[in-house]
Parts: sequence; C-alpha cells; structure tokens
Amino acid sequence: MHFWSKLFIPTLREAPADAEVASHKLLVRAGYIRQLGAGIYSYLFLGQRSINRIIAIVREEMDRIGQEFLLPALHPADLWRESGRWTTMGDNMFRLEDRKGAELGLGMTHEEVMTDIARRELRSYKQLPQIWYQIQTKFRDEPRPRSGLLRVRQFIMKDSYSFDLDQAGLDRSYDLHDQAYRNIFTRCGLRFIAVEAHSGAMGGSQSQEFMVYTGAGEDLIVSCPKCGYAANMEKAASRLAPVQEMEPTGDGMPELVSTPGKAAIADVTEFFRIRASSDIKCVAYMADVPGPEGKPSWQPAAAFLRGDHSVNETKLMSVLGATDLRPMQAEELEKWLHGPAGYLGPVGLDRAEKINDGKVNVILDKGLNDRRNLVCGANKLDYHYRNVAPGRDFGWTVVADIRDVAEGEGCPQCGQPLKVARAVEVGHIFKLGYRYTESMGARVLDASGREVKPIMGCYGVGIERILTAAIEQGNDANGFWLPRSIAPFDVVVTVTNMADEALRSAGRQVAADLEAAGFDVLLDDRDERAGVKFKDADLIGIPYRVTVGRKAAEGSVELVERATGSMRVAAIVQVAADLQAFSAAQQLAGIESASGTV
Repeated sequence: MHFWSKLFIPTLREAPADAEVASHKLLVRAGYIRQLGAGIYSYLFLGQRSINRIIAIVREEMDRIGQEFLLPALHPADLWRESGRWTTMGDNMFRLEDRKGAELGLGMTHEEVMTDIARRELRSYKQLPQIWYQIQTKFRDEPRPRSGLLRVRQFIMKDSYSFDLDQAGLDRSYDLHDQAYRNIFTRCGLRFIAVEAHSGAMGGSQSQEFMVYTGAGEDLIVSCPKCGYAANMEKAASRLAPVQEMEPTGDGMPELVSTPGKAAIADVTEFFRIRASSDIKCVAYMADVPGPEGKPSWQPAAAFLRGDHSVNETKLMSVLGATDLRPMQAEELEKWLHGPAGYLGPVGLDRAEKINDGKVNVILDKGLNDRRNLVCGANKLDYHYRNVAPGRDFGWTVVADIRDVAEGEGCPQCGQPLKVARAVEVGHIFKLGYRYTESMGARVLDASGREVKPIMGCYGVGIERILTAAIEQGNDANGFWLPRSIAPFDVVVTVTNMADEALRSAGRQVAADLEAAGFDVLLDDRDERAGVKFKDADLIGIPYRVTVGRKAAEGSVELVERATGSMRVAAIVQVAADLQAFSAAQQLAGIESASGTV
C-alpha cells in the first residue's frame, strides 16, 4: 500500500486561469500534471500511474496480435523525402540540423521508419503478415496548443503498422486492430463510438476513428440513433429534403439583375425574396497541390454550393488532392474569377476540364446537381443572375460532396434525422495501401517468385487522450472519477482522525485486507481534517473510498462509490469481499455500457 503522507500529491483548490475544459482543470487541480511550456506537460506521480495503467492495457491487447518495437524519435530528413512527406507535413513537423548541417525531424508518426525496416528485412511472402507496434513519444509543432492534454506538442502514442501480401491480408490485419481497439477502450471504461473517417496526412483508403462524446471535443460526429450510421463530419453524408424550385421569370433564361450593395447571402435572399437554398454560394480558394518532387503548386479552386450550406474543407482538399487551402485574395479573385467577393458565380468561368490542369477548378456540390431557377453572382460588382440552371448555364470540373452535414438532415442509410455532437478522437485505424512501399521501394517475392509490393495499414491510439476522455466522461463540481482499470489507485482508505489510535489501527487493518484481496490501496494517513481528506479523495479520480470513522468502534466502515456518491456500511472484516463484489458488478455494467455504444 501507499501512504498519502509520504507521497507528492499537490492538489489545488482552484483551476489555472487558462484552463477551459474540465479535464485540463481537474488534471492540474488533482496534481496529475504540471505545464512546462505551451503544449508541453510533466506527468507527476498520480498522472504517471494512470498513464502506466493505460499503457499496460494497450500493450496486453496489442501483444495478442503484434510485436512491440521501439523506434527513434529523431529521423533523417531524407527518409521523409522518399515518401514525399518532408514537404507536405509543412510546419507541423519539428525540424532541426545537426552540427554537420544534416536535416532531421522529430517523429510525428513512424510510417517511414517502419517501411525502411521492412524493405531491408522482408524478402519473401513467407515472412508475411507482420504487425509491428510501439508505444512512443511523438512531436507535433501544434500552432495553438490548448485544452490541456487534448492539443499538445509532445504526446505518447501507440502506433502500429501491418505488412501483408494482398488486400485480403490487409483486411484481416485491419479487423484484428478493430477488435483490439474495441477491447482497449472497453477495458479503459470509455463509452465510445466507431465512425467512418478521413485518412488525412497518413493517406490510404478505408479509415475509422474511435470517438468519445464530450463537449470538449474538437471533432463533430454525425450519427443516426435508429440505424447506427456514424461518421466524422469530414466523411459524413446525408439525404437532403426535396426543395421547391422557384418559378422562372421572363423566358426562363439567365437574367442579369442589378443588385447594388447586395453582397451577403442574407441581403441577396431578401432582395430576390427567395430561400437561401435557391442561392448559389461561391467560396474561392487557392489550393496547395504537391507538384513534382513534392514542391507546392497553388491552384485556383471555386467551390459552389447552396447558400444555406457550408464548405467542408477536408472534403474539398480530398477532391483537389491538396494539402492546404487558403482564401483567395482580392487580386486573385480578379485574376481567376474576374469579379469581387460577394458577387462571384459560375456562369462564364474558364474552368479546368480536369482537376488541377492550370485553370479554375470548379467544384459543384452534389446538393446543386439537377437544380434550376437559381440565383448566383455575375462576377461583376453589384450584379447577380437569376434563372440559372447547373448544366445548362454553366459546367464544372467535378461534382462532389463538399459540404458539412447539418443536424436533422436525413440519414444516408435509413433517412431518419441525423444527430451532430462533439467528440474526442482516442484511436484511428487506416488502410494505407501501397503509398509507402511504392515510394520507398519495399518489395517481397510472392509464391511464384514474382516481386510484389507489400500492402500496409497504420493504426494509432492516443494514450493521454484515453485519460482525458475518461475524465471528460466522469466529473462533477468536486472532481472526477476514473474506471478502476486506469485509476492511479483502486481505493483510498480515509482515516478521519489520525490522532485516534483505534482509528489508525483500524485504517491500517482495512488497507492491509484490501491489499491482500488484490486492490491497489492508498491510505490517507495525513494529519488533516476529515473534510479536507474527503475533498481530496473526491478530487483525484480514485473510484472507491473506504471511510474509517466513528462506526469503526462498532466494527464497521463506510464504502463510497465516487461516481454515484452512493454509500453503504460494511463490516470491517467483510469490506474486502464487499468491495470485490461491488467492483465486479460495476465493471460488468461499464463493459455493457461501452460496448452498447459501438
């Protein structure tokens, strides 16, 4: 057992002024972490114990399917140049030079390093499949560190990589990780949901995120309560309700209308007396599309969608093959669209016939396809067109889903209203395909002696994010509670008056009995008032408290569950057995709750 009086647990009554989300406030107040710099944290005694417990669960589940490595955090730039990511990672990567001038980077992820090992060591299909994983510190030059451990510059990650001979093998490796992740998050006591996701800078095809709902989350999750459909906003789709088209005016052909000072959508809809769904919105960008040797090439792109919809820039970047977007400046609007902001439209644009061929990429959102009698800007100050029909009056480079889904729109699978809520990502799995084995020259011989590329998958778990997500799911005004599996201790034994020899003796006996029964015990033997001890116990995340107080003279103690505040009286000689039974019941309920949300 551990004695509180001998430990460094620097609890605080007030949260730091810059802390915004519950997990950040409580991790600092409970003495789990202290900030060293922006997005850089030290893990103190309690925090490190929880991190170690999470890592143990992750390692145990990963050892069932893979082999653990430990790879360097310092990477030669040339390795990342081979994959093309030295350029595409941009400012997110920490870069430095050694004393000889060689360029190096701090690893954000390890696809290149793992692929380098594979290309040097794997020669035959007989060596496949392989699943290699590590639990490592990663680095990201986060431009706006915030929310405590949720948005940091240094973090701990479990990342794994699979190498298979073919797509069927990749499917098996992907499914193994899917189940391992479900086991991990269930054992960590999280109520999570698995959603379709975008692969981002990792590349690849099929991608799935494991999310925990919380208002502190930066991701928006779209889900259907009826059929179970769920996707990240960057991948979500929906069914749009039918729109009643406007009646045409005149001969029904595009008509140029003077609209002085009507640049905003609200002004346009009021002027024409239409709904925003009958207005064509233009959002103009310059897109950073990697050119030869990964060099950036800024291409013009005009996204057209309904006036009541908003662009999802991740979807748009996927369509364009871009790594970044920025709004067009006034001179660029004039050069490419020949009009000012607020009056931009698709009619008459000299558009690209295929993506990024040097002209304007005109991207039409699917929500405008087959529409008619619409209003749009005329690319001329103070003028709009009405009676515009896509396809008849203008063309496009590509039609694609580039919009954000809104709550209440129809589920793409069953048509029922969708829900939109914030969530935190705790894990992500990707089917990378051949991106890295192709660019880095990894090859093996198949059964016929033919040289082939292995196919890869990539799979990540954020260790600190599990901790923060658990706190976001379980907290109140007095502190937080963690599932027993990841709490720094299972139970705190609180002796209300250390000056009383009988209570001191009873407290030590209870703590010893609990420890003998397999519990990790913290004995609060401090010479403090009972109220101070209760407040600290409520604050620091331990799921159970045994109070050794006045009832000890009668052979009883109080057993308190932190999550619910429920209290029961237990005989001192029976407290270990009672807590075992109670903990087992709560663990089963937690597993059912977690798995029920997936």
